[in-house]
Amino acid sequence: MICDGRGTPLKVITTAANVNGITQTLALVDGIPPVAGRPGRPRRRPDALLGDKGYDSKANRLELRKRRILPVIPRRGAPNVQGLGKLRYVVEQTFALLHHFKRLAVRWERRTERHDAFVSLACSLICWRRLRKPKND
Repeated sequence: MICDGRGTPLKVITTAANVNGITQTLALVDGIPPVAGRPGRPRRRPDALLGDKGYDSKANRLELRKRRILPVIPRRGAPNVQGLGKLRYVVEQTFALLHHFKRLAVRWERRTERHDAFVSLACSLICWRRLRKPKND
């Protein structure tokens, strides 16, 4: 999953259980839909991509730079970056929000299309709840 800085899910890809997440990094970045907000053309790519040490590879760094995206990924074997945990918490919080939908905590669906439909519905509900204005009572 890839999300913005506030934890709004932008793109989710379902893979097999034993697939390394690093293999899907570029597919997730390329799959980000246009995000409107400011006047002008909607943005299609982020300024920077934050990841943990598991996403460190020369190929990914090179491809992200070709797409003019700054990779903020600590190198393997290097000391931990201070404050990275606070930023990574946003992604973990979004995963926790998805797991509030009990059907998604464990994948029971045999067919990927059905599971992806439930994930899309859950992401839509998360976005709707973030955009919904509180009622004045």
